[in-house]
Amino acid sequence: MLTIRRANDRGHANHGWLDTHHSFSFANYYDPRHMGYRNLRVINEDRVVPGRGFGVHPHRDMEIISYVLDGALEHRDTLGTGSVLRPGEFQRMSAGTGVLHSEANASDKHPLHFLQIWLMPEQSGLEPSYEQRAFPLEDRSGTLRLVVDPEGRDGALRIHSDAQLYSAVLEAGQVVTHRFAPGRHGWLQVVRGAVELPQARLETSDGAAIADTQELSFRAVDAAELLLFDLG
Repeated sequence: MLTIRRANDRGHANHGWLDTHHSFSFANYYDPRHMGYRNLRVINEDRVVPGRGFGVHPHRDMEIISYVLDGALEHRDTLGTGSVLRPGEFQRMSAGTGVLHSEANASDKHPLHFLQIWLMPEQSGLEPSYEQRAFPLEDRSGTLRLVVDPEGRDGALRIHSDAQLYSAVLEAGQVVTHRFAPGRHGWLQVVRGAVELPQARLETSDGAAIADTQELSFRAVDAAELLLFDLG
């Protein structure tokens, strides 16, 4: 069963320096029908103008994944991390007992477009930690590449949450299939392009909750990129 979340139905705010869309309730956007899905709590699609960003702010007891679509994201935190995230790289920060960090457009000329994803941790009070890893296009082309996993399998980032995240970059006509173990759920986020499922067509920035499904195939209508969450 699919429950579709169209891009145009998401929460939206434009702060001048930040143009943001929220798949689930976040900040000043509140909708009791969209508070998250399973342990997936936030999917924000953010566009940040050159030279601006989020100042230092706190997080705790949350698993945070960032993925850059265009541009470069500069990250600094109280763990001593100073890094720049570029397209093809994924970042995982476990806030745990508490961390301060900042995120900014690393360029003073080019805009930044990225996804920020929050998942509820398996337990509170974890030790804060950080990982960043590149997953080359060839590793994600035509296949669902595991990029985040509780056990860190196949070189994936290790997350402290019952969730696996797959990334796929597809050419027109390519099909990928995912099998869900009994009792598992899914969330599909179309990053770019359009994909067809047996029940629907999803386009750029559309999402869909997946339940009571053992196997699901996705066919790229044109060149497409997608993220697929396998959730407990």
